[in-house]
Amino acid sequence: MKVTVSRKAHFNAAHRLFVKSWSDEQNFKVFGKCSNPNFHGHNYEIIVNVKGDVDPITGMVIDLKYLKNIIKEDVEDLLDHKNLNIEIKYFDEVVPTAENICIFIWNILRNKIDSDKD
Repeated sequence: MKVTVSRKAHFNAAHRLFVKSWSDEQNFKVFGKCSNPNFHGHNYEIIVNVKGDVDPITGMVIDLKYLKNIIKEDVEDLLDHKNLNIEIKYFDEVVPTAENICIFIWNILRNKIDSDKD
């Protein structure tokens, strides 16, 4: 039987939504006030779900303490109180939308969670 377990975490970060090759007018048309050249911030909440079979010996899908630690060390500590556009290399060429931030976090955590888990 597959079971899903979840951990919630928070971080605060600044960003600017813009495409470098576009004019300020085009960026404003697409991203609105989120394209402000002076950046803006958010209080982000992430919920990490891990789905898998319950281990018959431990009774766990994943050790929640381990999951909490990798979220803290590899996501929160990396992103908290950062300007994503300036301080996180990934966002040099990727617009730091909520969707792209999710992809970035997924790519970090996917490497730390057993491949038989979703």
